[in-house]
Amino acid sequence: MARVVEVNGPLVTIELADVRTGEQVRIGRLELMGEVIARHGERALVQMYEPTESLRPGEPVEALGHPLSVELGPGLLGGIFDGVQRPLLEHAKQHGDFIPRGVYIPPLDRSRLWHFEPNAELKIGMRIVDGAVLGSVQETPTIAHRILVPPGMGGELVELVSACDITVEAVVARVKQADGGIAELSLFHRWPVRSPRPYRSRDDAVAPLLTGQRILDTFFPLVKGGRAAVPGPFGAGKTMVQQQIARWADADIVIYVGCGERGNELVDILESFPKLTDPNTGRSLMERTLLVANTSNMPVVAREASIYVGVTLAEYYRDQSYDVVMVADSTSRWAEALREVAGRLGQMPVEEGYPAYLASRLAAFYERAGRVQTLAGGNGSITLIGAVSPPGGDFSEPVTSHTKEIVQTFWALSKELADARHYPAVDWVESFSGYVASCSGWWAEHVNPRWAEQRAAALEILAQAEELARIVNLVGPEALSPQQRWALQGVALFREGVLQQSALDPVDSYCSPQKQFALLDQMLSIYRQGIKLLEFGVPVQELLRLPLLAEAQRLKGSYRNDQLDELRSFAARADGEFERLHSEYAQHAKAGP
Repeated sequence: MARVVEVNGPLVTIELADVRTGEQVRIGRLELMGEVIARHGERALVQMYEPTESLRPGEPVEALGHPLSVELGPGLLGGIFDGVQRPLLEHAKQHGDFIPRGVYIPPLDRSRLWHFEPNAELKIGMRIVDGAVLGSVQETPTIAHRILVPPGMGGELVELVSACDITVEAVVARVKQADGGIAELSLFHRWPVRSPRPYRSRDDAVAPLLTGQRILDTFFPLVKGGRAAVPGPFGAGKTMVQQQIARWADADIVIYVGCGERGNELVDILESFPKLTDPNTGRSLMERTLLVANTSNMPVVAREASIYVGVTLAEYYRDQSYDVVMVADSTSRWAEALREVAGRLGQMPVEEGYPAYLASRLAAFYERAGRVQTLAGGNGSITLIGAVSPPGGDFSEPVTSHTKEIVQTFWALSKELADARHYPAVDWVESFSGYVASCSGWWAEHVNPRWAEQRAAALEILAQAEELARIVNLVGPEALSPQQRWALQGVALFREGVLQQSALDPVDSYCSPQKQFALLDQMLSIYRQGIKLLEFGVPVQELLRLPLLAEAQRLKGSYRNDQLDELRSFAARADGEFERLHSEYAQHAKAGP
């Protein structure tokens, strides 16, 4: 008899023959949901998704025959789900702010009608491959949802319905399988979250993921299909960086996964995202956004599953040939959930109590990013951006250090910069990008061939900042040589004129690639012309008194992205000012003492 044997908090021991590890089960009179995490003979250990108060030994158990899976179909976008894909908005509408135990509401609305348009290229009797597009549904005003043949369900097309208004459960096509059976395909299907969805091949095409943030796009770029991490201590501005990426990134779909964060932080995200406007369409950002919210007080196994739920949803839209950005906040909380489950299983802990397989689980998660050729022959991408919350800002702790070895773009946030009101607080010394060489071709073709050269020159100037600041703190600015004082001014030009960017500034919240390069080029031009004048004999005090320096630092908010001609006018005016100084001191040199 299938029954509950022992209840130990969120862990329940059951007696159930032939149940598999990872399989979902329904337990007790309340039909609580859980997941089998270990087997011991005829008994199995279940980690519950819901509180187990009042659950008693002897209550019935039912195996559901499948692992944790998500429903994939129209109606996902604009939704807010928890870590096991329960629709939170629908639960709130029916039951209030708290989800009752044992209550199941389908993630996709079964009563809503969708207008299905069949693929005109398909003919009855033709063979269709896995991932083929059966037709489309206009999911939101900006996103057409392509109805796909699920992986493993390809075959001979026997029937395809005409254009009509149908529910997600209605059959839209029938396909004859290789074994002679007939498969009925509807607008949605299910997929196990821990199994990556298949694709035809990796795509080598390279295009940067433009976020409109200068410190990210110009100095530490990320490509579509790339992997990035945003580590930073509490108060360093991770949430604002993620919101800016979600709002401005040139991706078709944005998926935000809040994994194990404090409830007040997630409430802020859930309240602010629906208010954001998509700059490309002028409509609500939620029309191309999907939120997975899993707070720290939710069951640990749901927290551990939320990352996989998010990336499976991302793979589904990738298979529809969309470019998807998924932000996971934070992988540290996910790793803590992993540690908790491993402890309950009695597995050997290693560094800081994390299981020995932490690095491999992180690598497997980030491996699901990439730009691919889909089964149907299209192209889509998933860009994974994982926020990391190292305790005390210690980047040497296991989750951060392992993530650093896996990702190719590392946007390290600094508490010191954040305390100095420098946002985004990305530390240009700790951060790196392995995609610079890949992106340089795009920048050379679409913006300027000198991008890589100018970027490297700016980073070289910024590298002097720490050493110069140390000297100033010890002996004061007067002890610096003229060249060092000018280098200090050059660092200020780049910090305030290029790297700082206000998310609330209506002009500077988003910066186009063309304007990014124009600002970078302008600051380098000012710095280099100042160096030449110092070599010519102009006192550094004369250079530091130039009004154009303060004006240059305000250029970012003075001119819009479409005012590049005005930026060039300032550049010509700055060149004229330096020429004036040069001529003035040349005349002094001729006149002599």
